[in-house]
Amino acid sequence: MARRDAGPPRTGPGEREVLLGFLGYLRAAVIAKVDGVAEPAVRTPGVPSGTNLLGLVKHLTHVERHWVLGERTTRWAATFHAKPGESVEDIVGAYRETAARVDAAVPAGDVAGLRWTLTHLIEETGRHAGHMDILRELIDGATGR
Repeated sequence: MARRDAGPPRTGPGEREVLLGFLGYLRAAVIAKVDGVAEPAVRTPGVPSGTNLLGLVKHLTHVERHWVLGERTTRWAATFHAKPGESVEDIVGAYRETAARVDAAVPAGDVAGLRWTLTHLIEETGRHAGHMDILRELIDGATGR
């Protein structure tokens, strides 16, 4: 099933609005990639490395918590795997909640102190959203945003 791709987001003129606008755009793409994928496919590795849709959402949650909220992660490999008792709703809910906390932590004025961090989050989220594009296509043929 092909979906129409959404163009880049419209943002306000300020640096905060641009950075958070693009990060939010990519977060929505990540969430869309797990939408409608049934168990166990949502957590089944699509490649030999073990990469799977749900694990990538969980990993991105840890990335944002680590870089912006100060919740240090020392075992990065473990963040790529959902535990058996963690549902799609649990992991996507945690990602959304974390995104809201991160957005709230970015000051309304000068974001110069967070510029590198927000750019890193955009890069990391975009990279993994691309992985998710491929995994989703392998699962059910769905393409697009």
